[in-house]
Amino acid sequence: MIVSDIFSQQIFSGFRLIAGDNGSDREIRNINMMDAPDIIDYLKPGDWLVTSGYHLKNNTEFFEKLVRQMAEKGCAALGIKTKRFIEDIPDEVIRIANQLSFPLIFIPNSIPLVDIVNQTLTLILHARTQELQFAINTHQQFSSHIMNGEGTVQLLNSLSQLIGYPAALLDNYFKPIAVTGQEADGSGQELFAPLKQVGSSFAQMNKSYSAFCLRATHQAYTLFPLYTYKTKRHFLMIAGHIPMEERMLVLTIEQAANVLAFELIKDEALKQSDRKIRDDFFLKLIMDEFSSKEEMVSRAKEFGMLSEQKTILAVGKLDIDDKQISFTKFRMKTNDVSDFIEGEMENLPFTGYFFVKDSFCICLFDVGEGWANGPRQLLPYLSRVQKQVEQFFSETISFGLSNLCVNLSDVSAAYQAAIDALQTGLHSSRRSFIQIYQSKGFSDLLRMVPLEDLRKLYYETFQVLSFSKKQEDEDLFHTLIVYFESNCQISETAKKLFIHRNTVIYRIEKCEHLLGKDLKDPETGFLIRFAFRLQPLLSNNEKGN
Repeated sequence: MIVSDIFSQQIFSGFRLIAGDNGSDREIRNINMMDAPDIIDYLKPGDWLVTSGYHLKNNTEFFEKLVRQMAEKGCAALGIKTKRFIEDIPDEVIRIANQLSFPLIFIPNSIPLVDIVNQTLTLILHARTQELQFAINTHQQFSSHIMNGEGTVQLLNSLSQLIGYPAALLDNYFKPIAVTGQEADGSGQELFAPLKQVGSSFAQMNKSYSAFCLRATHQAYTLFPLYTYKTKRHFLMIAGHIPMEERMLVLTIEQAANVLAFELIKDEALKQSDRKIRDDFFLKLIMDEFSSKEEMVSRAKEFGMLSEQKTILAVGKLDIDDKQISFTKFRMKTNDVSDFIEGEMENLPFTGYFFVKDSFCICLFDVGEGWANGPRQLLPYLSRVQKQVEQFFSETISFGLSNLCVNLSDVSAAYQAAIDALQTGLHSSRRSFIQIYQSKGFSDLLRMVPLEDLRKLYYETFQVLSFSKKQEDEDLFHTLIVYFESNCQISETAKKLFIHRNTVIYRIEKCEHLLGKDLKDPETGFLIRFAFRLQPLLSNNEKGN
């Protein structure tokens, strides 16, 4: 009950408000009697203090102090019998009470204080009983929506009808999950869409209630957090200001929030089961572990995938050195970011599939027809995800992108290409990058082979001509290079070296003798051409050492 309710009760007839009219909406949660001057130490917020005035007579200074302290403490009101020990309330006390909006109530001498206490406690108990019964009925009403399969939107619609304001269920990042009127015209989405921009301000909020107004739209909102499991939270947002003094409104919203929290826990359990099945399929797909193409195509149909569709893979990883933090903390942070990215997949203009492998977030994008610029068209979407991850998690994430593949059987190779692209960026010590895969050239492939193996192959191919410092051997080796560059044409080789063709024939024959190989043999020719490509790589390494 509130202070103004006192004057509407028959048992309190004769009571009147002396001062502090603006505080008549203060809530009375308890009542206490003043039996000693140190009563202020025993009062709590919401207390209504009644007194005969004995301790206030001829002590205006104490009277003023009591009013100030009760107002500061959040007490409800002070009731005084003014015709027993004191005749009138001092003008200064009335001025202070009006200034602080703290109610002073006149109590007739005919009513004993103990009766006032008993009657007030009865009224408070009756009000609480009504609130409890209302909460039970409201909870049952909201629960029936879920039990009957009517869904979250219908629950929000019922809540909106009861409280007179639109409502929305938001995820931990302030993205609307369900909105009042969503099934009708979708207008509710526009009302709550701007909230996503301020979501990070409330991500760490620990209060059970918060109200704010957007300056851009002058729209007021009231926020109620829903605690589901672990540290993950959702929010019930009301598009309007709900004062905490409106007990029935707050109770109605709290019951809806409780039912929604249980529904979210149930949905999350079902999602975890579906996620495990989905992850198993996609892991087998990227690892190429299906026994046959027919099995792969059959399983893919269960997830809405075709045997031939244009697909690009993106592999993401947080820019965190997992050696610097605990394994548990690293995986929890990775899982939180993965949940966020999975939710953002719904905003893409094309179908996306998401799953997790170790510390990697893997996205398959079914880009469809008309994909002119390949993976570069994905850059704006991935850049937006990077900004949001930094906004909500204070971390950066990097992505490696594969090239376009058109068959399910190519997904495994596309995954490896995306991993290679990601590793390329990581090796260059970059952060928050998006690296598109580029096919490795011949030199890049050679660098993947241990240097000692390349040196051995080079030596076995050219034998005594390898790294020789004799002028004759260098002339032979140079002639051999030009000979193969001229497609084994004697005249062309002689022209390039400015020597007689017989000299070329002599040198080539001597090379065959030293190497013990027929240079006209195709396999020998291929081996020598390959070995020639090793020379710059080995020479650069020798210089580096």
